[in-house]
Order: sequence, then C-alpha cells, then structure tokens
Amino acid sequence: MSTRRKVSLITLGCARNEVDSEELAARMEDAGWDLADGADGADVVVVNTCGFIEAAKKDSIDTLLAAHDSGAKVVAAGCMAERYGRELAEALPEADAVIGFDDYLSIGERLDEVVEGRAREAHTPRDRRTLLPISPVERSASAPDVAIPGHGGPGDLPAGLAPASGPRVLRRRLGGGPVAPLKLASGCDRRCTFCAIPAFRGAYVSRPPAEVLEEARWLAGHGVRELVLVSENSTSYGKDLGDLRALEKLLPGLAAVDGIERVRVSYLQPAETRPGLIEAICGTPGVAPYFDLSFQHASGPVLRSMRRFGDRVRFLELLDQIRALAPEAGVRSNFIVGFPGETEDDYEELAEFLSAARLDAIGVFGYSDEDGTEAANLPGKVDPDEIARRVEDLTELAEELTAQRAEDRVGTAIDVLLEDKADGGFEGRAAHQAPEVDGTVLVRGEGLALGEIVAARVTGADGVDLVADVS
Repeated sequence: MSTRRKVSLITLGCARNEVDSEELAARMEDAGWDLADGADGADVVVVNTCGFIEAAKKDSIDTLLAAHDSGAKVVAAGCMAERYGRELAEALPEADAVIGFDDYLSIGERLDEVVEGRAREAHTPRDRRTLLPISPVERSASAPDVAIPGHGGPGDLPAGLAPASGPRVLRRRLGGGPVAPLKLASGCDRRCTFCAIPAFRGAYVSRPPAEVLEEARWLAGHGVRELVLVSENSTSYGKDLGDLRALEKLLPGLAAVDGIERVRVSYLQPAETRPGLIEAICGTPGVAPYFDLSFQHASGPVLRSMRRFGDRVRFLELLDQIRALAPEAGVRSNFIVGFPGETEDDYEELAEFLSAARLDAIGVFGYSDEDGTEAANLPGKVDPDEIARRVEDLTELAEELTAQRAEDRVGTAIDVLLEDKADGGFEGRAAHQAPEVDGTVLVRGEGLALGEIVAARVTGADGVDLVADVS
C-alpha cells in the first residue's frame, strides 16, 4: 500500500501563477506527494494566491478559508503569501503555514512539516529587488552538471516532468488542452508608482533562450499547439542577457518547434515596443499578430504621475505602426481610472483614446491604494464615488467599442484553434483572442477535431464573441 501523502493545489491569478503551480506540482510529486483532484481526501491544500489588487486578495482569503473548512491542512503560497508573510499568518490563523518563494525548492519538506505539526514561522517580507539573482548565463552554463535528487543524471526524469534545463526547474501539466503558458522571465525592473509587483517578485531575470526552447519542445510533446509567452514585461526579455533583441530572435525558433502552430506574446510595455519587435510579431509565420499592450491610461500628465511614458497621440501612432503591417492584428489593454490627480479632462482624454483605438478587448479598473506603493502617498485622491462613476461609464463605453470591433470582423477570414466542444460546433480562439481574457469563436462545420487550427469565415458577432463557419 502506498504511503504517499496527497496534496491539492489551487491556483489563483494570472498565467504566470499557472506556470508556478505546474513547477510546484512537479516538485511535490518528486518529493513523494500525490496530487489530488480536490480538497476531499487531501492531507494538505496549497493555495497559490494572487496579491495584485484588493479583489484578488479577497478571493485568495476566501479560497484559503474554504480550504480550511475541508478539514485538510492549509498552506498559503504565491504572491499574497510572499508579499505579506508573517502579517498574513497572524491575520489568518486558519492557514497552517504561509510560505514564500524561497520555500519552493524544498516544497516537499515544507508540506511534511505542516502535516507533522511543525511548520516553521512565516517569513518577514523584504524588497526582493535588493536580492542578487543568479545570473541566467551562469545558470545556463551550469545546467548540464546539475541533477535532480533521486533521479540520477540530467536525462533521467520521471514521466510527465519537463526536461530540466538552466536551474533544473521541473514542470507537470495540471490541465489539458492545446494551449499552455510559457514563462519568459521573472520579476520586473520598472517602477510604476501604482504597482507593488517588483517589490515581491524581484528584479527582472530572463530565462536563457535555449531553456525556453527546450520547454517549448516538451510542451509540444504533451499536446500543446499554442504557446502563450508570459512574464511581468515581455518587452524587457533579454536585456539582462545583454541582448535587447532577444525576443525577436527567439520567436522564429519557438514558431519552428515541431507541433507548435501558434505563438502568442503577452504583457508588452508600449514604451518598449520597438519597430523590430512589431515586425517580428506581425511578420513571423506561426506568431500571432496580437498585442497585449499595457497602456494603463492615455493622458500624458496621469501617465507621468504613474511613472510611465506616452500619451494619446503616441499610443495611436503605435497602433498605426502595428496595423500598417497587420491590419487585422488583435490588440487588448487594461486601464486604471481614478488615479490620484486624474481630472475630468484626463478622463475624457482616456475616453477619446478608446474611441479612436479600435481595441479588441479592454479591461477597466478603479484605482485603489496598494500597500508599499508611491501612489498610495500621492495627493489629489479622487473621491471613491467618482471613481465608481468613471469606471461604470468607461466600462459601458468599452463594451460598446469592443462589440463594434467584433462586428467589424464579420466577413473576414480567421484561423481558429479549436479548444472545446460547444452546442452547435466547437469553441475556439482566433489569432486576435488570448485565452481567458478575450472573446471566443463558435466554429461550425464538418469533420472538425479538438486541437486543430482551422480556416473559417466570420458570419456573426455577439459582444466580443464571434461565430464562424468552415467551408
């Protein structure tokens, strides 16, 4: 009879957390833990939390409390756990342990401690930007000599785990389907005044290209057809490797991986979206002409206060550059409303930009103070009721504009990755639609199969969602 213990892993937040969870899952199994489908029957429930905004924090707390009600031991991991550490442990005694990123390498031992009732005290958070990360070049150079405890040499890996490279990170796919995120880098070197992510994620560290390509090949071997490249800022990829054009050079190699049919880049900074990168995304076969641009606002003064660059005119010029190369390129962005000092004129500037930008997907968020950020101490705070009004009005405008953008695609030809069965056909996504955050396409036709990319023509639209027929 097996003596292996069972752990349930719950993932909240963004695609970067999904990759973290798959690495944690592999390490757990490597340490002798079996993954359970749910909390029932699990010895421990690990919640990979999100700590980005207040709504995400609340969701993380609610999930931890629900896990506690299951009767299993509960471990808080992820961004919220890293960000608050001991403070979270004191405020949430229902959690049997709060672990930080530094605990991930020894996650099996941490879980053993929890089950045995000897969990160590939660960490005291510190600014991870002050830590000196291992050089990616050094990691890559040492990779061939690094073995996994209990698994012999570098080539002797248990079934289902990613071929190790660089720092020997393991990965186990937790979900099926033809799409998977692939992490380009960790951390962020930008200093946006509203964002706390760099402080708890640390400085920007790119993964060596060879390591990214090796993981892409492994994912392709496990049924993945679309790679979604994720990081805190993909436009910075390679700068710590001494190559500002590393992403442009990497994309053709990823698109050429046998079995990979589409590569999608996410998290682009407008100020760093250079002409060469635009050309690579728009002109490389197999790379989706898709731009996830982090505009955040369109008023110059507000953007300066955010410590960001650009304005309405420059952003529209950037969109013109993109559409000159790929007229049907997909573009999405998020915007913060009610930032300290935002005037009615600033808000109208943002609304005018949205009306002119023809974006496919728009996220609107109301500003709220975040612990440890400069913006929390800025003057000119906007009244919460006024923020709510602006969010409501801009959201309504955004829904109208994105629905019109979808209508504009009726009659056009699109390539759709079929991801799930649906009433009347298959549900999938075209090149201008990213997983989870954008719309979908209902594809109708004969002889279709999950996981394939099919050519179709758009025949209708419902909000941001499309209907398309395969001839």
